[in-house]
Amino acid sequence: MGILYNMPHDPEKEKQLSPEEKAKLEKADKLARQILEYARNTLFMNLRFMKNALGRCNFVPYMGTVGADAANFYYYPPYILKQFEQNQNRITRIYLHMILHCIFQHQFVSPSIQRPMWNLACDIAVEKMIQELHLDSIDKSVESRQAAVLQRLEKNVKYMTAEKIYDYFVSTRLSPEDCKAMQKLFEGDNHDVWYGAPDVLTGLEQGKAYVKSLQQTMENPAEGEPSDSLAEREATQRMWQKLAKQMQVDLETFSKQQGKDAGSLMQNLLSVNRERCNYENFLRKFAVRGEVMKIDNDSFDYNFYCYGRSIYEEAALIEPLEYKDVKRIREFVIAIDTSGSVAGKTVQMFIQKTYNILKQQESFFSKVNIHIIQCDARIQEDYKITTEEEFDEYLKNMKLKGFGGTDFRPVFNYVDLLIRQKEFTNLKGLLYFTDGYGTFPEHEPDYKTAFVFLDDEYNNFNVPVWAIRIILTTDDIMEI
Repeated sequence: MGILYNMPHDPEKEKQLSPEEKAKLEKADKLARQILEYARNTLFMNLRFMKNALGRCNFVPYMGTVGADAANFYYYPPYILKQFEQNQNRITRIYLHMILHCIFQHQFVSPSIQRPMWNLACDIAVEKMIQELHLDSIDKSVESRQAAVLQRLEKNVKYMTAEKIYDYFVSTRLSPEDCKAMQKLFEGDNHDVWYGAPDVLTGLEQGKAYVKSLQQTMENPAEGEPSDSLAEREATQRMWQKLAKQMQVDLETFSKQQGKDAGSLMQNLLSVNRERCNYENFLRKFAVRGEVMKIDNDSFDYNFYCYGRSIYEEAALIEPLEYKDVKRIREFVIAIDTSGSVAGKTVQMFIQKTYNILKQQESFFSKVNIHIIQCDARIQEDYKITTEEEFDEYLKNMKLKGFGGTDFRPVFNYVDLLIRQKEFTNLKGLLYFTDGYGTFPEHEPDYKTAFVFLDDEYNNFNVPVWAIRIILTTDDIMEI
């Protein structure tokens, strides 16, 4: 079988293959696919909770080593054969390594990401998960060499997700030399396929089929979709998001013991399945419609205007309205949980960011009625704001009060009292910023309510059916 390893590793040389060399490559590909299928079946027998994910990618031969872009598994047949001959369980570990990248959608990254550090963070995260699964059917020879790096990281990174590890590398300014050295310990596949189309082995049937399907997609895109593969890529990501949620449910129910043992796997699932929220868009839910003195060009009829100018020259038959119906914030409540777990600069930052969004969106009327209520187990302070100047003054002199236990009910009782006292005439929303550990009111209020949970530990908070739930991390607040 060794003669099959001496295949060209260059797309240009592939075009110059002799019939004998092409036959060898076809034979190598057939054996490589059998090995990949064997690895997949082995994982299926040992990891039933991953059964829906293991067969989602197509096998496509290419000019590289091995890698997955979430839609296809690319493999170089001679590389698969060589790795299998050295250790029959190595391909099984590589297969699991790649499928975990897909489940946690590591391929779908921002163009501004620092690729070497992101690649390393992703590899470390999945290798940590693989170790905790304690499988006998995978190659474990690399784990002893990885141990020292993992121990050092675990002292500084509480949750071993790719995102947290990457943030740690960025904050500590990991040098290119150290990054490259660690990559050798954790690398399981080629991440180049994440960032660009690979050079497939078109001389093989699978490669031909891939190239043909890609050409059809480019030449005959679906109606309303771009000619590139953006729509297909988004559909692929949604598929893996769905599979990740199914895995989490399975590990929390039928495979509970396996999920308990694999702590890093559950942490990563909680991270990838966490609800994402655009806080700026969310604030618009609390907008109140009203009229402001502003020219409304949207309602202006240019036909009558032009007709009038054609008859009377300088005079117009119609002028734009001097008022406009817009959505702006008039009355709402911001409740701040000042219990010890959410006190400090984070609270002030949240208020500041919320205020900045309101200003950027022109969300204020000239007069507003906003109450910022600080509370723990009881009301600590109620600060009323009616103008932008008062908001600025509050932020300058803001001091947190309380730091006791958490009970949500006093705020709702207090707001209901203000409504009865005619302090509010059209209250549409209450925004409650909290860590989530408190007692909710039993009955639904007459105004929209949103609980904004500050959580960096991947908890899954439950709220009453009438409330809106938003979960933000400290990093999310900083990025708003």
